[in-house]
Amino acid sequence: MNLLQRFEHWGDTHHPQWVDIVRIALGAFLVWRGIVFIENMGAELGRISNYISSGSFFLLSLGHLIVFAHLLGGVLIMLGVLTRFACLIQIPILIGAIIFAGTPGGLWTPATTIILALIVLGLLVYFLAAGNGRFSFDSYMNATSK
Repeated sequence: MNLLQRFEHWGDTHHPQWVDIVRIALGAFLVWRGIVFIENMGAELGRISNYISSGSFFLLSLGHLIVFAHLLGGVLIMLGVLTRFACLIQIPILIGAIIFAGTPGGLWTPATTIILALIVLGLLVYFLAAGNGRFSFDSYMNATSK
């Protein structure tokens, strides 16, 4: 077995069942944050534009990428489909959220936003390593195909 296969095997064997509830809640939270980002896209992109000097097309594309990643990634994480991939596409967005969370005019107070973003980033890194878990669509499909 190569390193990646051993890493996946470790994640599959060291995954308590109660953590699946956390995975589902994380996915639901990411979907909710995607919806909140849609509602406040103008304000959020305005804050980002203070730090990134680029055109409005780039900022609008970035906003739509964030929304798409949160909505699709959150649903994938909730269902347990391609969880590692969904976590991988969320991690750069969360790093950006940590960078921009301390700016004034955020949705919540800066300390709360940074702590929440760090918790979500930690959970994403955990599920990147641990994978889906037993109560996921991938596990169900693997069990029925055997």
